Amino acid sequence: MKHNWPVTFVLCTLFLLAQVIGLVVIQSYIDTAMTAETGEIAWKPLPAIAGYSMARPEATPGASVVYILLALLFGTILILLIVHWQKVVLWKVWFWLAVFLCLHIAFSAFMQARYAAVLALVLSLIKILKPNVLVHNITELFIYAGLAVIFVPLLTPLTAIILLVLISGYDMYAVWKSQHMARMAQFQAKSGIFAGLLLPYAPKKIIVTKKDVKAGQVRTAILGGGDIGFPLIFAGVVMKSIGFQPALLIAAGATAALLGLLWFGQKKRFYPAMPFLTAGCLAGYALTFLW
Repeated sequence: MKHNWPVTFVLCTLFLLAQVIGLVVIQSYIDTAMTAETGEIAWKPLPAIAGYSMARPEATPGASVVYILLALLFGTILILLIVHWQKVVLWKVWFWLAVFLCLHIAFSAFMQARYAAVLALVLSLIKILKPNVLVHNITELFIYAGLAVIFVPLLTPLTAIILLVLISGYDMYAVWKSQHMARMAQFQAKSGIFAGLLLPYAPKKIIVTKKDVKAGQVRTAILGGGDIGFPLIFAGVVMKSIGFQPALLIAAGATAALLGLLWFGQKKRFYPAMPFLTAGCLAGYALTFLW
């Protein structure tokens, strides 16, 4: 087993919660009145920041897959350069901007945009300047919801499946072949700024004390941001196509796959989570046809 039961349970619970919150946020951006009037799904615009409107990319579903993959490639290259040059400050600035924008979009689903911007600003600054486990993981529950709101309207179930398969292939290569995914994760964890869920713990203890940390007896359970975001995007695409409740099957399938990975995984080894999560997503999608 990769981690002890308490940590495994918390990690899987947080993952599932991020999926459900994400679906709620995505659903809130569907313009129900316009959708009912036109018969086609209409989306509310993204919130403005300081008077400047954000807009989703204009692309066909097929082109959107290419767009997302190119963005992933560009981001990976940039992070690898930051890791090579050890430019932690640059990483923190870039990460803060991404966190602020995504939180702003997500929080705007529950409150006026100006209040959402203030809350996003405060939490993103705490996340970067005064990082702690609680704020880090709470914000992670909403970040990928904001990201999904941008990309879900651009995809169809078929193109979302293609995206999952391609990302899974990339994940396997990055972890098992080039191993640059492990280097990026280690750099992020060392910098104190990690994109994804992060739970420090002592293997034989439920409660970690400062004495444990100083003694070097604390391990860290992590789950990358992409492992949260891409299943959510797929679930969101399914939700806009056939409804909220069937999309929960996607979230349940992905969570079950994550649990299986953590159950059979070995300690102190990196695994590409996306192939397993993709299998869980597709299993959940298959169940929707029986819904």
